[in-house]
Amino acid sequence: MLTGDLGTVEDAARWRDTGTPADTDRCGGIDLSADTDRIGDSRSTSFSGLAEYSEFRADDRERTLVCADQAPPFDADEPDSAVYVEEPGEVIAALPAMIGFPPERSLVVLVLRSTPARGDGAIIDAVVRFDLDQDGGRRRLRAGMVAQCILQICAHDDVAEVLAIVVDDRAVEPSARRSELGERCGSGRFEVLIDALDRRLAAQDILLAGAWAVCAIEPEQSWWSLVGPDRRGALPDPATSAVALSHVLDGRQIRASRAELTALVEVDVELRDQVAAVLDSALSIARDRYARAVRRGDPSDYSRHALDYVLWQIANTESGVELMVPELAELAASLRDRAVRDAMFALAVGDHAVAAEGMWAALTRALTGRDRAEAAALLGYSAYVRGDGPLAGIALEAALDADPDHPMATLLEASLMIGMRPDQLRRLARTGYDTAADLGVDLTSALP
Repeated sequence: MLTGDLGTVEDAARWRDTGTPADTDRCGGIDLSADTDRIGDSRSTSFSGLAEYSEFRADDRERTLVCADQAPPFDADEPDSAVYVEEPGEVIAALPAMIGFPPERSLVVLVLRSTPARGDGAIIDAVVRFDLDQDGGRRRLRAGMVAQCILQICAHDDVAEVLAIVVDDRAVEPSARRSELGERCGSGRFEVLIDALDRRLAAQDILLAGAWAVCAIEPEQSWWSLVGPDRRGALPDPATSAVALSHVLDGRQIRASRAELTALVEVDVELRDQVAAVLDSALSIARDRYARAVRRGDPSDYSRHALDYVLWQIANTESGVELMVPELAELAASLRDRAVRDAMFALAVGDHAVAAEGMWAALTRALTGRDRAEAAALLGYSAYVRGDGPLAGIALEAALDADPDHPMATLLEASLMIGMRPDQLRRLARTGYDTAADLGVDLTSALP
């Protein structure tokens, strides 16, 4: 299942082209310069897992939306493994589990894919969230923006139909629209949006099969239809929905809000300054180690020991040890070796992915510039591969904010844009295993 959190269009699809209108969402050798320093092996094999899937040019900056992607929580080819939901209330209550947090003031679109093996049934193939208020509340979400993203997804799949759900505390049930609150909020705003979306999708032969509204995704909240026959009901408890239970059993986290995601990559100013104060020393030590390895005629020995150090710290993180400032600096220096960085992609599909993500997040909060971008890109890749589209998008946004030209973050974000599925990105993890093996490290059993 594809999931994406577009948030504000500007936040989710932020090309650094200042000419783009605001409403168009959208190392061998040593260089001593602080921003470009790469220590160790200059191999960069990371792109081999992406290149054949993504034709992308750095000047392709006219896009308007990025659709995040999530792996199917169940095997789509095995009907017995699926969780079935039929009533609109059940679908709405399952949204926090589908996107990872309860949406607020959002439009959530579900793309359904037909499955011949299931007769008349269909599976939820993609879930994408949009902020209803754009540009800090100065503009409203437009149907054209939503349709463009949905069409992007539908171009790759056998789409049966789509569903739309408005979640907004300002929404007013039809029977109450003459109240003072209804007049102030603008009666019919959401019907207008849904009607426009319906027409745009219909023009591309995509059926909007249902649309509903709810003020909040909470137990007993009333929901009602926005198109078709008048239907109403009360939400079941989202925490006890079949989809939520399945996600919890699969080890997926349902967060209280989107803010919890952004906090994972938010810069810790005090820690950042402390790490910056010792980073030059850590880099100097790393250069000396690399120089000694070169003099011994075995430059890969530096990369091998740097990789061992990163793996050791991931094991420490897994056991609950908090990384200290000097360790964060040494990790940043180690990840400047491309072979070490490339090998780290393998951890996203291994048993220690959660611990690795925790360390990438810690480094993202503690570093600046390209070092922050490297850590955030690793976090974004790991989240992407395990199906956490919202976290992947937020991490890649942090990476490109720190380094707008970061090649891996750019390619991964482009993959989100075209709806590339996580299983297609697993080749990058395979490359990581191969890179580590070239250094004499077996990542299938490398962690203590």
